[in-house]
Amino acid sequence: MAKVYKDLREFLATLEEEGQLVRIKEEVNPEPDIGAAGRAASSMPNGPAVLFENITGYKGSVVTNVHGSWQNHALMMGMPKDTPTKEQFEELNARWDKYPVPPNVVSREEAPCKENVITENINLFEVLPLYRINEQDGGFFISKASVISGDPEALDDFGRQNVGTYRIQVKDKDRIGIQALPMHDLAVQLEKAERKNEPLPVAIALGNSPLVTFMASTPVGYSQNEYEFVGALQDGVPTDIVPADTAPHLMVPAGAEVVLEGYIIPRVRVVEGPFGEFPGSYSGSRLQCEIQITRITHRTDPIFENLYLGMPWTEIDYLMALNTSVPLYKQIKESFPEVVAVNAMYTHGIGVIISTKCRYGGYGKGVAMRLLSTPHGMPYSKIVIVVDEFVDPFNLEQVMWALTTRVLPHKDVTMIENAPGMPLDPSSNPAGMTTKLIIDATTPVAPEPNPRAVELLKDPVGTAKYTEVIKGLMQAMGDK
Repeated sequence: MAKVYKDLREFLATLEEEGQLVRIKEEVNPEPDIGAAGRAASSMPNGPAVLFENITGYKGSVVTNVHGSWQNHALMMGMPKDTPTKEQFEELNARWDKYPVPPNVVSREEAPCKENVITENINLFEVLPLYRINEQDGGFFISKASVISGDPEALDDFGRQNVGTYRIQVKDKDRIGIQALPMHDLAVQLEKAERKNEPLPVAIALGNSPLVTFMASTPVGYSQNEYEFVGALQDGVPTDIVPADTAPHLMVPAGAEVVLEGYIIPRVRVVEGPFGEFPGSYSGSRLQCEIQITRITHRTDPIFENLYLGMPWTEIDYLMALNTSVPLYKQIKESFPEVVAVNAMYTHGIGVIISTKCRYGGYGKGVAMRLLSTPHGMPYSKIVIVVDEFVDPFNLEQVMWALTTRVLPHKDVTMIENAPGMPLDPSSNPAGMTTKLIIDATTPVAPEPNPRAVELLKDPVGTAKYTEVIKGLMQAMGDK
């Protein structure tokens, strides 16, 4: 049974035990120190989480880069910290099939997130150590929240309760802006509420167990509940949830550090942004909806968890890498069982590499088009590379080999114009429209012509044996 964390604090303790968390005890300025540390840690090999304990002007602590390395990612899964990325993909894929694992609903008295309650004179600046993540951000942004909302037409349908990650800008002491793009589940629910000019209740959980945060940023189906996936990824162990106080149909993580409760104000849009986004550039300012905060519950001495976004790779890239890859893999493999793996780790799946066995000519292009018709692939994915089943899509050296030896550009490169795109992609024009690019780097099979059939080189007999011999010798040298 894999190690399971009930809350953020348990995970931070494990990270510290494993040498994957550092504490900064001396006093620091909120800006630029916290953002700078997030940038630095995610750029380091095996980058640790960074916990700031003494921040000028604030009484609380801040932790960043919690998911910001493959080592931390492996520990999140309860795996050894040196587990290779492809093995993490395979384990995640295997646990995915345990869905659904219903969560455990605990009483209010059992939920640490209810220890303290604020209903009057709400002031986010007194509860959270807020700061700009990048210097040209339009304000203080909360970048790692789990936003819980329900379908107004089916409040009791737990499957259609959404737990998602959306960027949040603090606008006032009790009001925040939130970005709900048309392809997001929150936007579907908001449209239903605004059709009747009704507020949409929401709960915003900050500082959660690592797999709750992980699933909140995962593209799953509208009627698939994220908490039931958390239990699956916890190797069958249910996650603890508790009803929100102001909207009891909404379930929040019982161990959250802070829960903000309120509602999206219907038919109101206010300028939000700019914000340093995951493609590595600032987004523009847009009219976005706003949330009125009416209640806050929090743990005693809450830890504010936020992440840094910048030129990839940063923490958000580690967070969204495999949880984008696995759902896409599952969806494509239902139609094309020959698909071996999907690497959608690049810019939240704007770039995707698929490995597949080709059953007949043109098969690679068909696989790519199936990806571009998935709920996430249609708006996000722009560049799709398809390689043979023996090419590891997580090994960029092998992918480059396929591109350089398998692609005949006039035949194997396809463009699809006037297609949906991600508005935050600065190359989309107008924002939200793009041209899709498919590169078929597979070996042609009949009836597709393959005029230069070649026999591939294989590893010499004994290669596996000597891999272990050399590893052992290197380990012995390191122990001296």
